[in-house]
Amino acid sequence: MSAAAPASPAVGSSPQSDTDKRHAIRRAIGAGSIGNFVEQFDYGLYGYMAPIMAPAFFPESDRTVAVLGTYAIIAIACLFRPLGGTLVGRWGDRVGRKKTLLWTIVAMGVTTALIGMLPTYQQIGIGAPLLLLLLRVVQGAVSGGEYVGAVAFIVEWAEPNRRAYYTSYASNSCFVGTLAGAGTAALTSWVFQGEALDSYGWRLPFLLAIPLSLVGVWLRRHIEETPEFVRATAEGADVVKSPVREALRSQWRPILVFCGISIMLAILSYSWVTFYPQYLTDTLGLPRWMGLASNAISIAVLIPLLPLAGMLSDRIGRKPMLVTGAIACIVLVPLAFRVGEEGTFGAAVASQLIYIVPEFFLTGIVTVCAAELFSTRTRFSASAIAYNSSFSIFMGITPFVATLLVSTFDTIYAVWAYLAAGALLALVVVSAFMTETYRSHLGADKFAARQ
Repeated sequence: MSAAAPASPAVGSSPQSDTDKRHAIRRAIGAGSIGNFVEQFDYGLYGYMAPIMAPAFFPESDRTVAVLGTYAIIAIACLFRPLGGTLVGRWGDRVGRKKTLLWTIVAMGVTTALIGMLPTYQQIGIGAPLLLLLLRVVQGAVSGGEYVGAVAFIVEWAEPNRRAYYTSYASNSCFVGTLAGAGTAALTSWVFQGEALDSYGWRLPFLLAIPLSLVGVWLRRHIEETPEFVRATAEGADVVKSPVREALRSQWRPILVFCGISIMLAILSYSWVTFYPQYLTDTLGLPRWMGLASNAISIAVLIPLLPLAGMLSDRIGRKPMLVTGAIACIVLVPLAFRVGEEGTFGAAVASQLIYIVPEFFLTGIVTVCAAELFSTRTRFSASAIAYNSSFSIFMGITPFVATLLVSTFDTIYAVWAYLAAGALLALVVVSAFMTETYRSHLGADKFAARQ
């Protein structure tokens, strides 16, 4: 099993003090995580603002259709993530992680800001949702490589026995970004109300992406290329000429394994952070601020727990965490929905605190597996293919599917059935096909030999 392989060095070949290494890793975490923050700030903001934005881009005659159309744009855009992620991954394996991640954060910041400047359906008709879709497609294509690239960047800097712990901060940056999006949406809904919110108030938060992206550019310009990539490619002189082709040829098994385990997390996370607050408001009758606030509280509770989950996984391995998380999806999520049906603010908070139990076992672990399952020379390409063929697609379609399921079956437990199918798939894949990766050599083929 690959866990028995010797560990690769976390930093370059020249000797460094422990203080220098920790400082370099902290800078790598910040540089890698800022892009995830910007991406999820936008995604969370869009998800929370969708019901408010919908009349600006669709006819107001049918509110449900307008909201579904706004969510559908997310789903359609996410279908372009595999193509975009493959292209970005190819660049990451050929020109390096640093240069590629500099480009992606600029593109994400610009496209997010442009959403806040779009004309409305009343002004240009069908052109409004088409322009919104175009921007979301560009975002989807770029972000398809951003997340996996950032994870690879952090893992390739990290100490072998602390990879899940360090990578948990990449996961945390996503939740902090989502929390910031939720908080910004809640604050915007409070400051701007009625006509002011509907006409221009919702636009202002999207413009915040520009200063956030500038911070990201500064951080990424002041960090070196990962020592693992430098070592594996002879300082960039021996890169794989066709990394996508090589990844598909030599890494297809771990690609399929990652797809099998990550669908569950995508459904779990995005039915929670984008769909559930809207369900609390539209179906259970809570004021919008209560739906957003209860969701923000649960995210805030999860954030300090994820590093603990990473530390636990670094001690016991990835597979025990994944199996426990899958079982928790099946057992605890329907309990969370039942508690939420009480229809009070306290019940909304309590239901989501139950919901984050499977998140604890899955979020950071699936994240670190996105890098550990693949060898260094094709890691960016292989992880981009795997991540975007599963997680990104289900991330995008889940709010739409969840809304449609509740509308069709008139029960939120239809969403649980959707999640349970993904959890059962993950249990089979982890138990039968996944090789343990914790403390493994980053450059090794994890599936070359099985015990």
